[in-house]
Amino acid sequence: MFFGRSWEDWIAQYAQSHQDPRNRLCHTLGIPMIVVAIAMYLVSPFVTGLWTWATALFVIGWVLQFIGHIYEGKPPEFFKDWRFLFVGLRWWVAKMQGRA
Repeated sequence: MFFGRSWEDWIAQYAQSHQDPRNRLCHTLGIPMIVVAIAMYLVSPFVTGLWTWATALFVIGWVLQFIGHIYEGKPPEFFKDWRFLFVGLRWWVAKMQGRA
């Protein structure tokens, strides 16, 4: 449960607003880039110059998200509800498992 709804409900709503195959591809590539970038930021105080690569991955990942939504013709779900910022990764995992 997440804010009174099941994860399946959140993922289903997220998937509904991500129908265009080009948008789905952009999200399939962009979401893991953002997640890896965040992990790299956490390690960057201990590795010289890592933050530059993390920043590049983070920016490219988000650019892909917004390009995807141009194809979709709809704004990102998190514009309406910030909680969708936490759903994208769950959707990606479900997609990789063939459930979304």
